[in-house]
Formats: sequence, C-alpha cells, structure tokens
Amino acid sequence: MSLEQAILEAVRTLPAEKQQEVLNHAARLRDEAGSKIPFKSVKGLWADLGISLSAEEIEENRRDMWRNFPTEDI
Repeated sequence: MSLEQAILEAVRTLPAEKQQEVLNHAARLRDEAGSKIPFKSVKGLWADLGISLSAEEIEENRRDMWRNFPTEDI
C-alpha cells in the first residue's frame, strides 16, 4: 500500500468534520511549502548593483585593511 493510499484509507474512516480538518491542514501545508523563497546564489547576490572589482582592486583593499594589524605578539 502506498503512502497516498494509506492516507486516503485513514481519512475515509473519519467523520465528515474531521475530514474537513484534514483537508484544511493539507491546504495549509501545501501553502507553506509553496511560499518558501529560494535562496539567491552568493555569486548573484550583488549582480544587480553593477559592482565590478578587479583582482588588483581587491588585493589593494586587502593590503589597506591589514596595514595596521599587529604582526607580533605584544
């Protein structure tokens, strides 16, 4: 017996008001499953902002950020 058949058999044995509850719950579950917003790819996170950085610019910023970072334990 498939899961779908088992669910159908279980619902058939319930009174009408309980069947309506099962139907309402199934509709709520379906809506929740369909309303999830898919995650954006990290690669496309800033794609619509028109930001374009070269490897040289990234390296220059990295050096600038780490310039005053202590290199020895004090």
